[in-house]
Amino acid sequence: GLLLLFSTAATWLCGIGLEKAQTKGRKKLFLTICFLANLGILFYFKYFNFGIESINAVLHTQMRTFDIVLPVGISFFSFQALGYTVDVYRGDIRAERNFIRYALFVSFFPQLVAGPIERSGNMMHQIREVPFWSRKQILQADRIRDGLILMVWGMFLKVVIADRISTLVDTVFDRYYAYGSVALVMAAVGFGLQIYCDFSSYSIIAVGSAKVMGFQLMENFNAPYMATSVTEFWRRWHISL
Repeated sequence: GLLLLFSTAATWLCGIGLEKAQTKGRKKLFLTICFLANLGILFYFKYFNFGIESINAVLHTQMRTFDIVLPVGISFFSFQALGYTVDVYRGDIRAERNFIRYALFVSFFPQLVAGPIERSGNMMHQIREVPFWSRKQILQADRIRDGLILMVWGMFLKVVIADRISTLVDTVFDRYYAYGSVALVMAAVGFGLQIYCDFSSYSIIAVGSAKVMGFQLMENFNAPYMATSVTEFWRRWHISL
C-alpha cells in the first residue's frame, strides 16, 4: 500500500511539474528523477537478490541476500504511472490536477495485479466522465451482461484449460527422461497453450469487470499464435506492455 501511494504521489507531482516546467532541460530533469525513483524501487524488490546471487555465483563471494517480500502488482502500477508521466512530457495529455482521480487511474483494481497496463489517454477521460449522477447510464444491462460474459470466459480459460493442462505438462516435464519424443513435443505445445491461457485470462477478466463498472480497457492479447513472424507475435502478445 505504501509503495503504491509513493508511486502515485511521485508521478502525480512529476506530471504537474512537467507541465509547469518552462524549459526542456527542466522537463527532462523531472522525468529522470521520477523514473529513477520508481524504477529503483522496482529493481530493489524484483532484482536485488537476483543480482547478489549472480555476483556470488560469478565471483564466488558470499554476500548475504535479503528477505524481500515482492509487493503484488508492483510492475503493473509502476509502468502505468511512468507511462502517464511520459504522456505528459510529450504533451499527449494534460497533467491531472485532481489527486483522487489520478490515484484511481493508477490503482484501478480490475487491472492492478495482472494488467493490461492502461494508457492514460484512454483511462483518464473515462474517469473524468464517470456519470455518478445518472443511474440509467451506470446500470446498462447490455454492458453489464457483456462484461460478465467476458469474466466467465476468462475464468474458463484459467480454471478449466490452463490449470488442467498444467497438470499434464508438469507430469511430463518433472520426469522428462521417462517419456518419448512425441510426449515431450505434446508437453511443449501444451505449455505454450497453458501460458497463453494463464496470461490472457487475467486480462480478459479485468476487461470484463471494468466493463461491468462502465470502463473500457484496452485489448491485451490478439491471437498471438496466429502471427506469421516474431515481430507480429510481440505486437499481439501483452500488447499494453
